[in-house]
Amino acid sequence: MARNATRQRIGSQGEPPPPVRVKKKRGWFRKLVIWGVALSLLGAIFLGVAVAVTMQSVPTYEELKRSQSGQTILVRARDGTELFNMGPSYGKWVPIKDLPKVMPQAMTSVEDRRFYSHIGIDPLGLIRAAFVSVTSGKSMRATSTITQQLARNLFLNNSRTLTRKVNEAVWAMALEARFSKEQILELYLNKVYFGGGAYGVDAASRKFFGHPASEITLPEAAIIAGLVKAPSHYSPTADAKAATDRAQVVLQTMVDNEVLTPSEMAAVDMSKVVFAPEGGTNSVRYFTDWALPQLDLLVPENTEPVEVWTTLDTGMQEAATKAVVANVPKGAQGALVSMDRDGAILAMVGGTDYVSSNYNRATLAVRQPGSAFKLFVYLAALEAGYKPDDAVVDEPVTIEGWSPRNSGGTFAGQIDVRTAFAYSKNTVAAQLGNEVGFGAIAGVARRFGITTPVNTMPSMVLGSSDVRVIDLTRAFATVSAKGVPVEPYGISKVVTTDGRMLYQRSAPGTQPIVPQYVIAGITDLLQTAVNIGTGKAAQIGRPVAGKTGTTSSNKDGWFLGFSSGITTGVWMGRDDAKPVPGLQGGTAPARAFAQFMKYAVAKRPVEKFDTELKLPAWQLEPDDEVIMADPNDYSFVDEQGNLIEPQEGQKPRPGDPAGRPEDLGLPPRAAEDDFLNEATGREAPKVRRGSQPQAN
Repeated sequence: MARNATRQRIGSQGEPPPPVRVKKKRGWFRKLVIWGVALSLLGAIFLGVAVAVTMQSVPTYEELKRSQSGQTILVRARDGTELFNMGPSYGKWVPIKDLPKVMPQAMTSVEDRRFYSHIGIDPLGLIRAAFVSVTSGKSMRATSTITQQLARNLFLNNSRTLTRKVNEAVWAMALEARFSKEQILELYLNKVYFGGGAYGVDAASRKFFGHPASEITLPEAAIIAGLVKAPSHYSPTADAKAATDRAQVVLQTMVDNEVLTPSEMAAVDMSKVVFAPEGGTNSVRYFTDWALPQLDLLVPENTEPVEVWTTLDTGMQEAATKAVVANVPKGAQGALVSMDRDGAILAMVGGTDYVSSNYNRATLAVRQPGSAFKLFVYLAALEAGYKPDDAVVDEPVTIEGWSPRNSGGTFAGQIDVRTAFAYSKNTVAAQLGNEVGFGAIAGVARRFGITTPVNTMPSMVLGSSDVRVIDLTRAFATVSAKGVPVEPYGISKVVTTDGRMLYQRSAPGTQPIVPQYVIAGITDLLQTAVNIGTGKAAQIGRPVAGKTGTTSSNKDGWFLGFSSGITTGVWMGRDDAKPVPGLQGGTAPARAFAQFMKYAVAKRPVEKFDTELKLPAWQLEPDDEVIMADPNDYSFVDEQGNLIEPQEGQKPRPGDPAGRPEDLGLPPRAAEDDFLNEATGREAPKVRRGSQPQAN
């Protein structure tokens, strides 16, 4: 009764009898196996066909030996001399039998421990990677085999797509079907990239250890094998400790693979490994690091070998390096940029030693220019109608709660503009800035090539806005070029190895952005600053125009100037912006400028500066004016050009310069907006006459 009741209870719950459930499960499992086998067979057939077809495209072994990866770029100086080869560096082809056996052992241990047993792809490795992914919850990461890496380097790219991975597997199996394991490993060892431009074990051995691959020792083999994973990170030239730490990992994998005993590993002393010294403190690299990335814009999508002709003068580059190193204060850094009158960079020094620091302070660092920024203050004042001989007063002044003081704390009273600039009088610069407008000064700085933000606080006249050395040098070069905008450049032409021209720089424009009298006036001031003012240490026995700059607490020292068509800017200071005792623009930077410029202009003719003020009509003196017209005969027009009667106070007084804008209630203007926009290639909204420019 109890048994029957139990059967009835089970039946009442509607549960299927156990034998029926097992039968259904077995049916689905059988179908799954059949479909899996069928799909696997189809996949195997498809893969076999793909491999067979791909095998027909695999070049011969000799053809693969001759092939090279990467683009070769031969860099030349302005006179055609070869600076260096950029791109892949290949050593001698080394047959695997001529390599110390520790080299292939180290490589297969760390990169592909089942190299001799798989078919190009490693199924066990894939299964293991899938298991780790499932158990850890992380995304699947399977390491490519040596054959897959070779296939990728020879035939594919580094994109991380499923299509590329499938193609990589097909090519790898095609290589395995075409060549022996020894041939594949030999190709790999002679073509894999080890960093620093070195392709192949021989190039790596020569670069990092200074000897051919046939002399590789066990610790060196471990270091070289460890580079493949991340060439830049583990490079001995970048981080010797990282390279040796990675080598220890390689040695341990060799022990795990039983190609090395624990005692042999323990006997390895990494501290005794001698790395080859880096090829000199070549400061040319500061220049090429700045110039060569521009190739992507000048000749985009080009992959063939090319020759790049640069503007660099090797003699000037050497002289610039010596000048900076010889004069920079202890514990400080220095930078120098020198350019020709068309903007061609002749020399560039980004620091005292490229090997210890490849940071280019000439193009990347932003520092306060101090009084060197007064170039823009006085340019704005000259545009507004000031002349070098005009009287100004050096006296205490407060502007919007800011009270500048002069170096030394003294005041000279009434002096002229020329003297105020030569002796870098801060109070006069502040008064001029307040009068012409701080926004106007910022606008001048922009026009002359300053690309960093410029503030319009009163203290901006003393250089409180950060600038780059190359930008400030460019501004002085524009003055040297008589107001024609200068665009710094480092590449003059690019040609293929068979002489085909891919790029050639076109001639720059000739339209000045300020009138001639403004350039004459500022050149007068700059020349005086060197002759009798703060820049006397920059004298070189021929006309020099320039300006010093020193920031508070002697954190930065500048000198920028030009002579015989060459403009040079020098900066010195500490990277951490701490004070440098005794550093002033008129000391070490000016001396470095003079040392370099004596060499730079030695073969150029002496050029006298044009400082004659050819003033416009509204600035003519009364004696010159009387031969042109009677001041009482001047008429006035409104904004639509209609003749109107002048209001009281507008009409020029006898003996006054006639027709000056300020007599009409208008600010003096050296150039209209349309003219400036056309000259600089910029489009800007039209500004109603009389309105002031706004700071950016």
